Amino acid sequence: MVSFDKFKIWVLFICLVSELGHGFYLPGSYPHKYGVGDFLNVKVNSLTSIDTELPYSYYSLPFCKPEEGVKDSAENLGELLMGDRIENSPYRFKMYTNETEVFLCQTKPLSGDEFKLLKERIDEMYQVNLILDNLPAIRYTKKENYFLRWTGYPVGIKVQDAYYVFNHLKFTVLVHKFEETNVARVMGTGDGSEVISTVGNEGSDAPGYMVVGFEVVPCSFQHTADSLKNLKMYNKLPTPIKCDPTTVSMAIKENEPVTFTYEVNFVESDIKWPSRWDAYLKMEGAKVHWFSILNSLMVITFLAGIVLVIFLRTIRRDLARYDELDKEAQAQMNEELSGWKLVVGDVFRAPSNPGLLCAMVGDGVQILGMAVVTIMFAALGFMSPASRGTLITGMLFFYMILGVAAGYVSVRLWRTIFCGDHKGWVSVAWKAACFFPGIAFLILTILNFLLWGSHSTGAIPFSLFVVLILLWFCISVPLTLIGGYLGAKAPHIEYPVRTNQIPREIPPQKYPSWLLVLGAGTLPFGTLFIELFFIMSSLWMGRVYYVFGFLLIVMILLVVVCAEVSLVLTYMHLCVEDWKWWWKSFFASGSVAIYIFLYSVNYLIFDLKSLSGPVSATLYLGYSLFMVLAIMFATGTVGFLSSFWFVHYLFSSVKLD
Repeated sequence: MVSFDKFKIWVLFICLVSELGHGFYLPGSYPHKYGVGDFLNVKVNSLTSIDTELPYSYYSLPFCKPEEGVKDSAENLGELLMGDRIENSPYRFKMYTNETEVFLCQTKPLSGDEFKLLKERIDEMYQVNLILDNLPAIRYTKKENYFLRWTGYPVGIKVQDAYYVFNHLKFTVLVHKFEETNVARVMGTGDGSEVISTVGNEGSDAPGYMVVGFEVVPCSFQHTADSLKNLKMYNKLPTPIKCDPTTVSMAIKENEPVTFTYEVNFVESDIKWPSRWDAYLKMEGAKVHWFSILNSLMVITFLAGIVLVIFLRTIRRDLARYDELDKEAQAQMNEELSGWKLVVGDVFRAPSNPGLLCAMVGDGVQILGMAVVTIMFAALGFMSPASRGTLITGMLFFYMILGVAAGYVSVRLWRTIFCGDHKGWVSVAWKAACFFPGIAFLILTILNFLLWGSHSTGAIPFSLFVVLILLWFCISVPLTLIGGYLGAKAPHIEYPVRTNQIPREIPPQKYPSWLLVLGAGTLPFGTLFIELFFIMSSLWMGRVYYVFGFLLIVMILLVVVCAEVSLVLTYMHLCVEDWKWWWKSFFASGSVAIYIFLYSVNYLIFDLKSLSGPVSATLYLGYSLFMVLAIMFATGTVGFLSSFWFVHYLFSSVKLD
């Protein structure tokens, strides 16, 4: 089994590029036609909990196993990296065939360890996640005259001092009749019938159905010993089962077995196949979400417009005033007045740690490009929730490909800083290829050791670690070096002014400049903090995030605001004769990451109140740190590049002696 898993991971590694190349085929996005009586196989995913955020394998608990044995069903690297462990299950239906009192199995008497583990999973509010035809099982609960939607169902419940397990499941499968005349409308093309996946007898006139909904009601039912005699899997129990979700009766006890049963009911529905995910995408508070986003967009757009207008008017007034003066007056003004023109001989002086700055800017371009391309593909529907893992797989693929951009930008910036010198460009390209990935690899390795110690399915297998390292050094690093070579061959950006040999002394400031830099991140944070709440909810509360169109708009607006904030702060520093603008322009917009991390801590304290255990909190903070570092690189790069363009444009537009 272990060797097969390793072989499968290697196949995934080899087929990664070819898999992503077929962009128009999304796993699970084509309707499957089932004939009456055709078998429908239910799959199981990892057990999940918002209490611990540690996923575990379904079969880590004493549940019934399929007769043919447990088999993995992972489709891509993204599923493995997300901790999904999709496997087959013993639940098996026949299309449009209602069944009741179906016996599944009776477990062996629970050992002390199994009994203790079941109680722990119930206390930690673990959910069982089932999948039918790529649709997760959904559960509805009524609260104060409205319905709440949940994916999956709880393992069990604790009532007073007793623990009860949900051992009987009542399934409802919503089906829609398949009609040949509606194929074009369903698929959006007149050739749709050629790509419809059919199961069963082809060419028959019997009606076919598509699965458009999968609902589950968990019950706790105590079976009598007499009703279970001589029963095999899928036999019908001789006594009826009354499924009442409001009562529990199957208490788990040590050295006693647990019996699992189920029933299934097929209901014909008016839901069309393209709309079958609507029930999952109706997030609670959706109206508040849309209103808040629109309100945030309007407010930030208004503020950004004001900043831009004031900024342009100030610069134009300064330029016009300098241009109107003759040379003698300019020389006199240079002696009497202070301002950005006085740092003309130092403004392009090389910053401290230029190699690190170039590597961070190159990595920022790579991360930002990956985010924009991924969100655009997701907004177009190529990475829908129906395609599990494709979002992570796509991000990994685009990040590797954009290594060319990281190497090119970092090396060309290096040559620009040193006025076209080629020396050291290989070292800079290597830094760009290894700096951020190295930090990410270190964080994920530490977190993975915690997951390994917890025996969680969220832990990346060692063989997959090897695959990721090979992807890094065999694809990403060579592409970054190729980009660096192209950057070394490209002409460097020439400075419009010469740099003095002796640096100018910076006058003492009334306030610490770094304090202003750190405070500059508040405005970019205002563009995304509302959207950030819904992203955090989807990551840690098990909700489905799908408004990628809004996310793309927010990202574009974030880039604009980061550029404007960095421009304004750079101009302010130059006006007080502070010519060390390189790093400050990077961190002026990159400081938004600090506020995002503080927001993450706030979310942990006030929204994830149930998160228990030091391992869970460490994992949360570790992944949050990884996220904010990526955001800092991306936003800092936007601020630096915009400031560099501004400084270059400003000093090339004014008349100089």
